[in-house]
Amino acid sequence: MDRPGLGSEVVDTAVYERAVTRFREQHIVMPTFSQLANPATIPASVAGDADPDSADPRNLFRVHWHNSADRRSQVAVPAHIVLPRSLTGVDASIVVVLADLFPMIASHKVLAAYACLAPRIVTGQFDPTSQRAIWPSTGNYCRGGVAISRIMGCRGVAVLPEGMSRERFAWLESWVVDPADIIRTPGTESNVKEIYDRCAELSLESDAVIFNQFSEFPNHLAHYKVTGRALETVLEAVNEDRKPLRPFAFVSASGSAGTLGAGDWLKERLGTKTVAVEALECPTMLENGFGEHNIQGIGDKHIPLIHNVMATDYVVAVSDRTTDELMVLFNTEVGRAELARRGVRQSVIAMLPSLGLSSICNIVAAIKMAKQAGLGPDDAIVTVATDGARMYGTELERVLARDFSTGLDERAAAATYAQHLLGASDDHVLELSEQQRRRIFNLGYYTWVEQQGLPIEEFVARREQAYWTGLRDLLPRWDGLIEEFNARVGVAAAA
Repeated sequence: MDRPGLGSEVVDTAVYERAVTRFREQHIVMPTFSQLANPATIPASVAGDADPDSADPRNLFRVHWHNSADRRSQVAVPAHIVLPRSLTGVDASIVVVLADLFPMIASHKVLAAYACLAPRIVTGQFDPTSQRAIWPSTGNYCRGGVAISRIMGCRGVAVLPEGMSRERFAWLESWVVDPADIIRTPGTESNVKEIYDRCAELSLESDAVIFNQFSEFPNHLAHYKVTGRALETVLEAVNEDRKPLRPFAFVSASGSAGTLGAGDWLKERLGTKTVAVEALECPTMLENGFGEHNIQGIGDKHIPLIHNVMATDYVVAVSDRTTDELMVLFNTEVGRAELARRGVRQSVIAMLPSLGLSSICNIVAAIKMAKQAGLGPDDAIVTVATDGARMYGTELERVLARDFSTGLDERAAAATYAQHLLGASDDHVLELSEQQRRRIFNLGYYTWVEQQGLPIEEFVARREQAYWTGLRDLLPRWDGLIEEFNARVGVAAAA
């Protein structure tokens, strides 16, 4: 594996030594991927009393799913909600694992950012003393990249569409070293190509290193091991309460396809199906289509290089009108009152602020999947809530003004509940045959070979599952390199 980011040996000793010195000076210690997958192996004293929202190096040891409600201590089972039939309208258990307890950005995308930068640090492929880490995304990944960059003593640059939520930009403005490190590209969620084009320009600058989440395989690998194990732990805990419970599927919006890597873990261990989700307004996988949408957190109009398409079982499309209006239902007093009237427990309602736009998209896709597959009370679907509602306050105001011009009253709340939850149908659900998988796989050619210049041999190799299983050998090698690097730094983890 000579692709950038996939090295497992030190390639530049001078760069490596400068990184060691920088980490020693700033008291930075890195966790291994095994520790993040099993945080019980991390002593409680390591993170100590560090503010989970600060650029404190100790927060690296909180880049996992097992954070408690205060985001300071650990729990044995990651935070999750088991959505009741009164909310979903289906008998199957829909289990939603919450990512808003991750440090700094309240999203699991910080795990992807750590996974992409750490291997390059410990192999001498990135110099934190002189290079800039460029983080292209539509929101959370670039926030995670900026956070991880600051913690690792280097400069991070966010590249994202100018039309993303105001809350994303406010967060970035408070974290970047220089306002110029926020680069706004034309468009909104649907304009990923414009992000690529800007990164191509930046790559010509000698100090810029692009960490493209759509093509960085450490993104896939971290979610395979860390997120996959966390979801398995949650399913085991839920099954203890609801035996016998059959895990049927893992559902995740595509985005960069990194989180979908957890589906490979669950498929191998629990026999689950992997369900990739996209916006109905831009049905790329479903119909070779195009368009624009507002489910922030989902890239589109291309197939990510790190999407293991040939191991994907279903594609589901969800409308952004559904996610927009459910966001209003879940985050207004009138909406929550309607849910309570329908029998949704207060303990569930209290957790709805943990669901952002793409999180709601995942839930609706899980409902559609349960209906299409005819699942019953002994079945479970697991999904993730990528981030919470606090990133979308201005979006909520915009949707209220557009769709509920006189405000959300009881009648409108009831109609929203009936249409988007009880009325979620099993349309726009496609079970993938081998031919359909090949069709979706081949779509990636136009982005990665024709536009981005990837050698055709590398592109085609990804058809075989041996390619993906072979990547996993890198994880223990990286762990060994991280341990060796930490030893060279010589700083105690709890310092």
